[in-house]
Amino acid sequence: MYLSRFLSIHALWVTVSSVMQHYPSVWGHYDVCKTQIYTEEGKIWDYMACQPEATDMTKYLKVKLDPPDITCGDPPETFCAMGNPYMCNNECDASTPELAHPPELMFDFEGRHPSTFWQSATWKEYPKPLQVNITLSWSKTIELTDNIVITFESGRPDQMILEKSLDYGRTWQPYQYYATDCLDAFHMDPKSVKDLSQHTILEIICTEEYSTGYMTNSKIIHFEIKDRFAFFAGPRLRNMASLYGQLDTTKKLKDFFTITDLRIRLLRPATGEIFVDEQHLARYFYAISDIKVYGRCKCNLHATVCVFDNNKLSCECEHNTTGPDCGKCKKNYQGRPWSPGSYLPIPKGTANTCIPSISSIGNLPKFDRIWPNISSLEVSNPKQECFCNPLGSIHDRCNGTGFCECKTGTTGRKCDECLPGNSWHYGCQPNVCDNEFLHCQNGGTCHNNVKCQCPAGYTGILCEKLRCEEAGSCGSDSGHGARAQGSLTLLVALLGITGPRLF
Repeated sequence: MYLSRFLSIHALWVTVSSVMQHYPSVWGHYDVCKTQIYTEEGKIWDYMACQPEATDMTKYLKVKLDPPDITCGDPPETFCAMGNPYMCNNECDASTPELAHPPELMFDFEGRHPSTFWQSATWKEYPKPLQVNITLSWSKTIELTDNIVITFESGRPDQMILEKSLDYGRTWQPYQYYATDCLDAFHMDPKSVKDLSQHTILEIICTEEYSTGYMTNSKIIHFEIKDRFAFFAGPRLRNMASLYGQLDTTKKLKDFFTITDLRIRLLRPATGEIFVDEQHLARYFYAISDIKVYGRCKCNLHATVCVFDNNKLSCECEHNTTGPDCGKCKKNYQGRPWSPGSYLPIPKGTANTCIPSISSIGNLPKFDRIWPNISSLEVSNPKQECFCNPLGSIHDRCNGTGFCECKTGTTGRKCDECLPGNSWHYGCQPNVCDNEFLHCQNGGTCHNNVKCQCPAGYTGILCEKLRCEEAGSCGSDSGHGARAQGSLTLLVALLGITGPRLF
C-alpha cells in the first residue's frame, strides 16, 4: 500500500514539475536569448531582450509606383545628361535591357560600376506637376535600426516628403520634409536633427540640408535614425542600455521607429535654379540608384529569428507566444494577459512568458489536497502587493510580470530608480543639465541636474543667453564684456582659485 501511494505521489510530482517549468521562481530573466551587435572590438553577442538580428530590409520589400506608368521608356524617350543638362541625347527604352530603368534597380546589388538606377519620365507636361509616390511595403511590422538612405542618380528633388505607415498603408503620417525652401514649400521653418533634443526627438521637421540641385555630392538623402538614438545612447551609441530603457517605457518613442510601410513622395524635381527652363524640359526627371532601409522584424521581444518564407516575413516565436509579431499567447497558455517582452531590468531583460491557463492544469487529480498552498503561488495571484514606490510607480500593486508599473523615466522592480537622463526629485524628473549631453554653457555649472548656475552676464536654461539681451540693454561692447567675464569665471573655477568673490 505504501509503495502504491509513493508511486502515485511520484507520478503526480513528475506531472507538476513539468507544468511548473513554465513558472520560473523569478519572473523570468532571459537565459537563452541573445542578439548580435557591432562594437569597436567587432561583432559580439549581447545577452539582452530577444530580438532578431538587424539586416538590410530592402531584400524583403515590395515596391509600388504611383502613377504606375511613370517609369521612363514606354514609349522610348530621350533625356539630358546629368552632368551636362544641355546634352540631351541619352535614351530610355523599356524594351531594351541596356536602356531600361525599372523600379527594381533601386534595390539591386550590382553596385555602382556600372551604375544602375530607376528613372521617371521627363517633365514634358510642364507646368503640370511632376509627382511620384514610391511605396515600400513589407506586410510585416519592422523596427528601424539605422538611417534610411536614398541615393539619387539625378539631382536631389527640390521638394520631397518621407512618410510612414503603421497599419499596412491604410493611413500615413510624415516622417520628414525635404525642400530647397521649407518656408515656401511646406510653411515650415528649416531645421536639422542637430536642433532637436531628448524632449523634441519626435518632432517632424523640414530640412533644407539635402536639397541642393545639381551641386557636387548632392545625391544622397538621409532620414537620421542614429542621430536620434544618440540623444539617449550617446554620440557613438555606447550606452544602448539607456536607449533600450527609454524604448521600453515610452510607447510613442518605440512607435516612432516602427513601420509597416514607407512612402517617398517626390513633389518637384531638382531644377538648380529659380525658374524652369521650358525649352529643355528633358533635363528634369527623378532617378534613384539605391535605397537602404536597415531594421529588424518586430517580434515584441519574443523571438530571436525572423524567417522569410513564401515571400513573407514571420517571427519564430518563443515564450509560448504566437502570431506574425508574437502578439498573443498560444492556446492553453493564457493564464495571464499577453504582454510584450521587456528590455528591463537591464542588462538581461524580462521575458514575460505566457503561462498555462488554470483550466489546462485543473485536471491534475486531487491537486489541491496534495498541494493546498498552490493558491499562494505568484501564478495564482499576479496582482500581488509589491511595495511599489508611490512616487515612481503608476499603481501600488504589481502587474502580471511581478514588477511594478513605472512612470516615464523610472525603472527598478519597485520603480525607485531613474533611467539615464533622469534624476530623483520626488520621483524621476528629466535632467535639465548634466555632464554628458546637456552641458551648461559659457562657464555655467550644473546643480543637482535641475539648474545651471550661470556666471554674471549670462542667463537661460543652459546659460546660453547674454543677460543684457534679455533686458534689451546690450551695447556694442556689452556682449564682449559679458563673454570675457564669463570666461574669467570659468578660468577661476578651472584653476580652483578660492577667496573673496570677484564679481
